[in-house]
Amino acid sequence: MSEQKSVAFHTLGCKLNFSETSTLSRMLENEGFEKREFDDKADVYVINTCSVTDNADKECRQLVRRIQRKAPESLVVITGCYAQLKPKEISEIQGVDLVLGAAEKFNIAAHLKELTKGDSAKISSCDIEEVTGFNASYSMNDRTRTFLKVQDGCDYNCSFCTIPMARGKSRSDSISNVIRNAEKLAASGVKEIVLTGVNLGDFGKGPDGNKKHDENFFDLVKALEKVEGIQRYRISSIEPNLLTNEIIELVANSDKFMPHFHIPLQSGSNSILGAMRRRYKRELYVDRVKLIKTLMPHCSIGVDVIVGFPGETEELFEETFNFLHNLDISYLHVFTYSERANTLAIGMTNAIPINIRHERNKKLRNLSFMKMSEHTRQHIGETRKVLFEGTGKNGLMEGYTDNYIKINTPYNSTWVNQVIDWKI
Repeated sequence: MSEQKSVAFHTLGCKLNFSETSTLSRMLENEGFEKREFDDKADVYVINTCSVTDNADKECRQLVRRIQRKAPESLVVITGCYAQLKPKEISEIQGVDLVLGAAEKFNIAAHLKELTKGDSAKISSCDIEEVTGFNASYSMNDRTRTFLKVQDGCDYNCSFCTIPMARGKSRSDSISNVIRNAEKLAASGVKEIVLTGVNLGDFGKGPDGNKKHDENFFDLVKALEKVEGIQRYRISSIEPNLLTNEIIELVANSDKFMPHFHIPLQSGSNSILGAMRRRYKRELYVDRVKLIKTLMPHCSIGVDVIVGFPGETEELFEETFNFLHNLDISYLHVFTYSERANTLAIGMTNAIPINIRHERNKKLRNLSFMKMSEHTRQHIGETRKVLFEGTGKNGLMEGYTDNYIKINTPYNSTWVNQVIDWKI
């Protein structure tokens, strides 16, 4: 390039998107781009989108309008799940110059070399069935914690979910390459790695998306334990039917894998789970939680749950509420059901009014607050290991215990990226 150009990124959605955005950023910096904050003026803006809910779609459109007001001459690139699902719709948003689908996002540098402002938006996408290969990614926003992508895509077809249509078949990195990336991160000073993927427990299918598992997730966590320099690992999210006894037992006996699981549930009602096409019943979920708490009473357990799914009567919602209330878990991530095009659920009858969906969301968020408060209260007075982060706000710094209790304390530069014994 004759002159250095600048680029700014904005990420919507999950940890997987954050890991990929960070990788895209490093790729463009290696091509000579100067990275800037999204609120600053830049020559190129890249929005990595999510499409799990309608709000994510709306937020993307709002961000494009914001760029148009601030920097109308800048190039705007949209990638991520929304870009794969609805490329034509995005291309018609005023101000968008390039839409990159799942197969093209990691070719962004080549696309930018050929892109000029003023033409109609260019779409570079393909049918999701044609998307193969695995692009390793990891975030490097600070040295404390990084999100390391080890798996992508999903072979499950839950009736509410667009992810298989947005990311394609389940496919994974190799264990040897994950280890190389973990060693690279350790050498850069990273202390904690969060393993990320769309369906982590399905790790081991090759990059061509074939059905055969060449390796498995248990093999991966065993291998990662041996990497020197990384002090802590977390498993970002794992399906209950893929969370095996041997994985739980390894975490219970590990000095490196933190006593912290995030296990999607989605509903505490077996009839709703069936309509969602989930691959387990609530009884299996109870068994998973009981084993974890038997081996690790101090373990933190997070739960994904969806409210307002079609057919979720008041009685069925109460069934979910009571199930979660009585379960020994630590916090909830609550999602309000959102109709998504081309899913089985969109054709279901007995839709729940939007205001009732929001009321149910609020009830479960209140329950989550109670659960986290109780989880924290149980450990008051204990000394646990806290990894403190580098960013300070209002004179404070924060960190997390091994079992995911958030600690705030006055900023101390000597504690940044250090694991400190801390009395709660």
